[in-house]
Amino acid sequence: MKPQAVLPQGWPRPKGYANGVVAQGRMLFIAGMIGWDADGVFHSDEFGAQARQALRNVADLLQAAGGSSAHIVRMTWYVTDKREYLAAARDVGQAFREIIGNYDIAMTAVEVKALIEDRAKVEIEATAVLP
Repeated sequence: MKPQAVLPQGWPRPKGYANGVVAQGRMLFIAGMIGWDADGVFHSDEFGAQARQALRNVADLLQAAGGSSAHIVRMTWYVTDKREYLAAARDVGQAFREIIGNYDIAMTAVEVKALIEDRAKVEIEATAVLP
């Protein structure tokens, strides 16, 4: 079963995410991915670039498990500065479309005081249901 967004009758469709998702299959839980590469190297301190790399890391883990971004059912974004996140919305949206492509994902974004890695500006957790 392909994951499907759930939208109660009369609710407006949210922009850029789903309120709920139903799926069936093997579950993959992806730990928080930050904006460094596979060698633990940050290539930028810009929010958009770090978000792109974190999304790439999520996609790489999905592929390693035999899945794809179409199997993501839930994401949680932890950001250190919501204003910086909002200011980078265009870059983040472009990266999301290119790497993930699917907006039928239950998503939450939370501003946090800090992340464990001092240079990290965003950390993304994901849950996927693989067929």
